[in-house]
Amino acid sequence: MKYPNGKGIFGVDFEVNKGEVVGFLGPNGAGKTTTIRCLLGFLKGQSGECTIDGKECFANASEITKRVGFIAGEPTFPEGMTGIEYLNYLCEVRGIKDKNKMNQLIEYFEFDPKGKIKRMSKGMKQKTAIVAAFLHDPDIYILDEPSSGLDPIMQSKFIDLVLNEKKRGKTILMSSHIFDEIERAADFVVIIKSGYIVAKDKVKTLKNLQKKVFIVESSELKKMKLKFDQNTVSDTVAEFLVPASDIDKFIKEISRYKIEGLLSKEVSLESIFLNYYTKHSDTQPVEVKK
Repeated sequence: MKYPNGKGIFGVDFEVNKGEVVGFLGPNGAGKTTTIRCLLGFLKGQSGECTIDGKECFANASEITKRVGFIAGEPTFPEGMTGIEYLNYLCEVRGIKDKNKMNQLIEYFEFDPKGKIKRMSKGMKQKTAIVAAFLHDPDIYILDEPSSGLDPIMQSKFIDLVLNEKKRGKTILMSSHIFDEIERAADFVVIIKSGYIVAKDKVKTLKNLQKKVFIVESSELKKMKLKFDQNTVSDTVAEFLVPASDIDKFIKEISRYKIEGLLSKEVSLESIFLNYYTKHSDTQPVEVKK
């Protein structure tokens, strides 16, 4: 999919299987929203194929949108409606007579949808959008920045909801700038830059590819001659950057010295994301198969 200004998505290739959550990462303008619009059948690419459950997205857009729970990056709502009027309207359109699911979600997110949507805070509007996406209990979710505007407690509750849906076998594609959310919920991560996929793999695999930081406290620090990147903090404390494949070797080497303290820092998904954005400055696609 290419726009007249030359931007778009190029050779984007990934899949989301049943019972999986795939995290879709990239800054504004990277191609996330364009990809999502293609999946929902709002756009048709000049080449390639985009399918949901084996059905071409653009040709079957009407059917697909009925089966998908979608949260837009910037949700829009009908003018003049209250939250509950909007949700009841969606139930009517979707032929939902039992509103138990809707009421459970409203209670779960602890908000009153009776006020005018126009006057709602960003967080209240986001809660309304979440309930709207989940109330018909779809098999597939496409979530674009779904917890934007929620406070940390509600963000955590939202991820618990996503994890519960995953246990139920739902298929979930989730774009987010909140790396902790992706680390908690996602099985796989797809990182996109300037319309190209620069990485796609299991969260655990991507983290294991990165170097780990070990903080060593030792009165014999000056005697250590280790072949690892070192940042000396003080006469007795240093940080060592160790490839995941060399952790055993590192532990054996430092065991030859007197160690008063040893701590390790977990590599965050955010640091991996930033690493890929620095490394792949040429924006060319890198194929990493799942």
